[in-house]
Parts: sequence; structure tokens; C-alpha cells
Amino acid sequence: MQPDLPFTSRRSAVVCLHGCVASSQPLASNIGLDILKRGGNAADAAVAVAAALAVTEPCSCGIGGDSFCLFYDASTGQVRGLNGSGRAPRAQTVDLLERYGYSESNPIPSFHALNATVPGAAACWCDTVRLFGSQKLSLQDVLRPASDLALCGFPVAQVTAHHWAKWVRTMRAAGRELGRDFLIKNDAPKHGQVFSNPHLAQTFQELGQHGKVGFYEGRVAKLIVDVIIRNGGVMSLDDLRNHDSEEIKPIHTDYRGVRLWEVPPNGQGMAALMALNILENFPIKEMGHNSASYLHVLAEALKLSLAHTVHYCADPDHVKVPLESLLSKDYSLQLSHTIQMDRASAMAERDVPTGSDTVYFTVVDGQGNACSFINSNYMGFGTGLVPQSCGFSLQNRGAHFSLERSHSNCVGPGKRPYHTIIPALLTDPASGRLLCSLGVMGAFMQPQGHIQVLLNMLEFGMNPQEALDAPRMYVQHDKAAQQWRVNLEVGVDEGVAEDLEKRSHVVCWPITGHDRSQFGRGQVISVGDWWNLSTQDAELNVRVLWAGSDPRADGCAQGY
Repeated sequence: MQPDLPFTSRRSAVVCLHGCVASSQPLASNIGLDILKRGGNAADAAVAVAAALAVTEPCSCGIGGDSFCLFYDASTGQVRGLNGSGRAPRAQTVDLLERYGYSESNPIPSFHALNATVPGAAACWCDTVRLFGSQKLSLQDVLRPASDLALCGFPVAQVTAHHWAKWVRTMRAAGRELGRDFLIKNDAPKHGQVFSNPHLAQTFQELGQHGKVGFYEGRVAKLIVDVIIRNGGVMSLDDLRNHDSEEIKPIHTDYRGVRLWEVPPNGQGMAALMALNILENFPIKEMGHNSASYLHVLAEALKLSLAHTVHYCADPDHVKVPLESLLSKDYSLQLSHTIQMDRASAMAERDVPTGSDTVYFTVVDGQGNACSFINSNYMGFGTGLVPQSCGFSLQNRGAHFSLERSHSNCVGPGKRPYHTIIPALLTDPASGRLLCSLGVMGAFMQPQGHIQVLLNMLEFGMNPQEALDAPRMYVQHDKAAQQWRVNLEVGVDEGVAEDLEKRSHVVCWPITGHDRSQFGRGQVISVGDWWNLSTQDAELNVRVLWAGSDPRADGCAQGY
């Protein structure tokens, strides 16, 4: 059992001029920085970091999971995006699942092979390099450092060791054995213990040499299908062969002089934008950081935005999502009028699965390009199914589907599920200049984390590291109790917790130690100190990169 985590360190924001990487693992951040120094750009470095994190943090992410990417092109000021989420197998129908005895009230067990959707990360990595990369480095060049890391081994970091062991225990309790690919002497590796994954190194080498074909056809594809079919799933080689990532048009909203960019459905970025639109109607700064009034309004705005998102967010190829109406300022004004300052709302919420293990990271290069990137297995190791001699586990994103036929997110052949993982970017609406690349991983905490970190900087004048260090709130719906719960991290004043209870919130305070993982793990790189209103030197503002890395993870920001 890992000891409790005290969070006693203090960090300064990293400041640099030529390039910066922020991730949840120092070894991964270092690999990304090396790619920048070799002439790669932010997109090249982001894929190198994604692969490195798949090696060092397999209990959070991997090539058997999904990815989303936002890329800021400094030469054009354009924000582009990639949806790297996979689809349900073509054979996966509601009729089939009902014949197996599954329903909305009796869902598929979390780690079952039927929850394995096509892994989208590999295609997203390839397309990120192809569409946004510098073209100075090949995919092999980008993946080689992670392949070497997997082959030679690395010492496991503290927070990762805790979650690795937690998910091994959880999966064993559910009857799933990970096997030797992720264990040392039949146990999870401990903090500081050296772990290697030669099978994953081989998978990376095949992807680097052959591109998407090296993953979605041939050896790896056959082994993916084999382990899924043997465990009761229905994925086919055609499901893998027909997969590709999709270039998407990012969505945005403006808030008090900045523009926040998010990914559209089937990603839940709309939840962050809706909440921000609602909060625009309140004097946030005057309320004070983490005051009872601020956290009350924030909780109410998040409940409204999450309720709408869970209802509407689904695969836009199969249902029409009314984004224009949901993100209109007039509609958000109407929603803001439903918030009472003295009492929490008791509105109902549809139940959604829970899960929090993801990695978010960001890179800004010397040319001013930025890549905001997120990669996830969903619940720890996902399904825990490991294709033989491949070195990665398969995700269980299908657990996010509804089995209610009338629901927009109902499971269906070739559909992508409601997706929690979302990267973000911040720009100046007038000039289009990049202000910030940011993200906070952690299932339904993600839009909540985006809003809190952004407001920490914009409204309360914190630098990126301070904004990540500050205690957070997590608004969560408890299906069993049919109520919303407001979880408050240690550091929020006890009097604030008591005040929120008087306003009829159900409050859980203080959340400490490793339980703080529910508040997500974020990374931020800002271009200039735009949050600092006292800064007068405009030239300094646009030259210096400011970065922070979440103390709730093992990582760091590095620059040069």
C-alpha cells in the first residue's frame, strides 16, 4: 500500500523563450523537449510525449486508447483539431446486447470486452504528425525515444505507482488479470522500481515503420481482434481496417476578452463553454477566489452545463447536436436567471459512468505553434485486455454509451460514444494571438478543471503554476442518492464548506492525499503574462513562455 500524499512542495512557474513541454511525467516532458531541440515542432513533440506516457503511465493512457488534439498554427493564427476517438464495432447493436441480458438498468460490466471500442490513438498520432508536424522528422523519429524507453526501462514514479497498484487490485476484484505485460513478479511495480515493456517497443516500431497499416492491419490488428473475441466481444478486422481519425472544427466562446477553444461532440467541450457563458453574467472577481459565493455560482453553472451535455452530447454523425442554440449567449443568460444565490438547485441528472485516468499534456514551440493533446484508456487500463505480445491494453470507452434506445448517446454500430477527454486552447479574439494551451484530465472533472484554472488566471491574477496549485471543487452527481455532491479539496476554508451546506449543497470536505486525484491533473503553457494587468512591457508579454504542471501528478514543465 502506498503512503498518503501530503502535497507539501512549492513550485515556481517555469519561464523560458524557445520552447516548452508540460506533462504528468518528467521523462515524457524531457523527450518532448528533445524533439523540439532536434527541429521538430509542437505537434511532433506532442506525439513523442503521448508515446512516452503510454510507456511510463499505462494505467492512464496508451496506444490502445483514444486521443484528441487541438493545434494552434502560428503562421496563420488558425486553430485546428483532430478527433481520435474510436467507434463501436459494426456488430454491436442494442438488440445484441439485450439478447445478452444487458440494459440501461443492467449495464455491461465495466471491464467486459463488449466495452472495447476501436483504439483511436494510433491513427490520431499519425495524423497529428502528418497534418500539423514540421515535416522535418518522420513518424519513426518521433516514436523512437518512447520505443527506446520501453525497451531499456524506467523507474516508476510515485503517483503512477499508486494508481497502477489501485487498478491492478480493482481489475483482479473484477476477475481480470493483466498478466506479465504490466506486472513484476505478479504485482504492480513499486515507486522507483525499474519497469520495461519490450512488446510495446515492438508495437511502436511497427507503427513508425508502416504508419496506420502497422496497427490497424496485420499482426497487431489480428491480435486485438483475437483477445476481444476470446473474451466475448464482437470487434472485427474490418472495424479496425475502416477506422480513421477525423479533422474537426473546434468550437469556442468569448469571455471577458479571451476566446476559449474546445473540441465539439462527441467530446464534452461544450460543457466548459456553456458554463463559461453562464458565469459571464456574474461578478466573479468581486466574489473572491474560492469564496462561498463563487463556488456556489460555479457549482450551479456546472450542474446546468453538465446536465445539458450529458443529454445532448453524442456522435454528430448519428444525431444532430444543437450546438448553436446551446452555446448562444441569450440562452446562457436565461440559464443564469435560474440560479438562486441562497440555495442550490435540486435538478435531476442522468447517470453517467465514472472514470478518471487520462493524461493531458501541452507543447509550445519556438515558432509559436501550440499542441494541446489528451490521451486516455478511460478506467485505468481500460478493459484490461492485452493483445498477446503487443504491450498495451484496450480501452473501455464503450462504457460511456447508453443502452436506452431513445437516448442520443445510445450504443449503435460504428458510433462514437460520449467522450470525456478534452484539450483546450485560449486565444485573443481580436488578434487571434495564442494566449494559452491548457487542459485538466479527469473524466467529468475536465470541463470543471478548465473553467477553474482559466478563472484562476483571468479573474484572480494567478500565474499558470499558481492556477494549477489552487484547491479545486468537483461537482458530481450521486445516482444512488439522487443528488449532486460538491467535493472540496483540502485548502478550501472550512467556513466556506459550512456556508455551502447552508445553501443546501451536499458537501464533502476536505478531500486529501491520493483522493485528490478526482480533481484532475492539469498542464498549462501561456505565451506572455497576459493575466497580469500590471505588466506594461508589451514586447515581453509575447516572448516569454510561462508554464505550470499539476502537483497532483508526477510531472513537470520543462523549457529552454
